[in-house]
Amino acid sequence: MRRHRAILATATATVTALALAACGGSGDGSDGADAGSDLNLTDDGTLTVATEGTYRPFTFHDDSGELVGYDVEVAEAVAEKLGLEIEFAETQWDAIFAALDAGRVDTIANQVSMTPERVEKYEFSQPYTISRGVVVVPEGDTSISSFEDLDGKTTAQSLTSNWRTLAEESGAQIEAVEGWAQSVALIEQGRVDATINDSLTVLDYLNEHPDAPIEIAAETEETSESGFVVTPERAALAEAIDGALDELRSDGTLAELSDKYFGEDVSE
Repeated sequence: MRRHRAILATATATVTALALAACGGSGDGSDGADAGSDLNLTDDGTLTVATEGTYRPFTFHDDSGELVGYDVEVAEAVAEKLGLEIEFAETQWDAIFAALDAGRVDTIANQVSMTPERVEKYEFSQPYTISRGVVVVPEGDTSISSFEDLDGKTTAQSLTSNWRTLAEESGAQIEAVEGWAQSVALIEQGRVDATINDSLTVLDYLNEHPDAPIEIAAETEETSESGFVVTPERAALAEAIDGALDELRSDGTLAELSDKYFGEDVSE
């Protein structure tokens, strides 16, 4: 079960606090403040983006301490297309929607899955990542080979994650954690039986830690779509992000970033 293809995740790009303003392909030559004047931004001319900064390979810090990752670079590319500067607000996952609801940030770039509950409450852009959920267990554990086998087991999950919902629906008892790093640590320490998480995160971890005593036991048939999320009053921003993503898909940027971090196109 360990014989999954390792995904290459290069983390060499340096992320600055601000993206280039007014030079994106969809810009009209106006400055950043004018470009975002009709988008109801928290700070005119700046796209303020909440992200964890601890969720490799999507949003994390490289060896030099710079904020990097697939979601980070996609967000930067979107801001550039919109002619906006960009500022990242690093926030723990369990507080990230509170920051969005309170208007402290404009959107979230953190692999936010489009669950029915979220789609009902928020506005989403089109997806920029499509992936599957996987069950991760200690290496050599044969007691779990399907989601049904999680019934009565203990899984490590973030309380606001859609993976927690899937774990509960499978009959698992939940051990609350802040994110993937804590989940995998509890598995390796033998303190929980499993965790459910995004396949790309797990494969990236196995690529970076080939001797990690964990393995993938099962995966979902259904795919998970992740996009930028905004509150309803910022629906115009979601539409603008959609337009930027259309351009990034057409000009090959999304495919290029996908290949850089995962070795394949995960954007469609």
